[in-house]
Amino acid sequence: MTKILIVDDEAKIREMIVKYARHEGFETEQAQDGMEAVELCEKNTYDLVVMDIMMPNLDGFSAVKEIRSFDQKTPFIMLSALGEEYDRIHGFDVGVDDYVVKPFSTKELMMRIHAILKRTGGNVSGGADVFTAGDLTIDYSARTVSVEGKRVQLSPKEYELLAYLAKNRGIALTREQLLSNVWGYDYFGDDRTLDTHIKLLRKNLGSCAGYIVTLRGIGYRFEKDNESEVENR
Repeated sequence: MTKILIVDDEAKIREMIVKYARHEGFETEQAQDGMEAVELCEKNTYDLVVMDIMMPNLDGFSAVKEIRSFDQKTPFIMLSALGEEYDRIHGFDVGVDDYVVKPFSTKELMMRIHAILKRTGGNVSGGADVFTAGDLTIDYSARTVSVEGKRVQLSPKEYELLAYLAKNRGIALTREQLLSNVWGYDYFGDDRTLDTHIKLLRKNLGSCAGYIVTLRGIGYRFEKDNESEVENR
C-alpha cells in the first residue's frame, strides 16, 4: 500500500488531508513539525511526503534539505502560504517536487499526489537505458545524471524535466506539453514554474546547459548538437 507522510503543525489540516488520503486508499502517518518528520524519514520509507513550510522547531525547507542528505528519491509536495518566486526557487533548489498554496483544494492536492506517484512509480519508457550527449550522461534506469564524469544532484522534478526533453530531443516542446507531461496533470497557474525549473536545471548542468534551447514564444527543445551558450531565462 502507498504510504504518505503528512507534516503540518496544524492538527486540523493534517486530519483533513488524512481523511481524503485514506479515502484514496493511501496509508498515512503524521508529524507535527520538521524535526519529527526528519526522525520519521530516518526510520521509515515513504512513497511521498506532504510538508508544510512554516512550522516550529524546524521549518519545511530545512526539513526537506535535511532529508535530502540521506534520501534523494522520495517526492515532496510543499504546503505554503508563500507564493513569491524566491520561495519557489528556494524550495525547488532543496528538492521539492511541487507546491500547493494555502488555502488549497483537498481534491487538487489528491490529484497532484496521484500525478507524482504515477511519474515516480516507474522508469522513463522507451529507448536505451543510458543516453549520452557529449559530456552529459543520463542513466534512465538509475535516474542519475553525470556531467564530465561527475554525478550531478538534481531534484526529482529537474530530473524528470531533463529526461523528457532528452527523450524528445530535436522536437520543439511547448510550455503546455512540458507542464502536462512532466507535471502529470492539467496545470493551471503561473508558467514561471517551468522557467524556474529550466533555470535551476541549466545551472546544475553547468557546461552542458547549452543542450536546452529556449524557443521564444513556444517553449524549449533539447538540441544534442548545440553546445553554445543559450539565454538562461
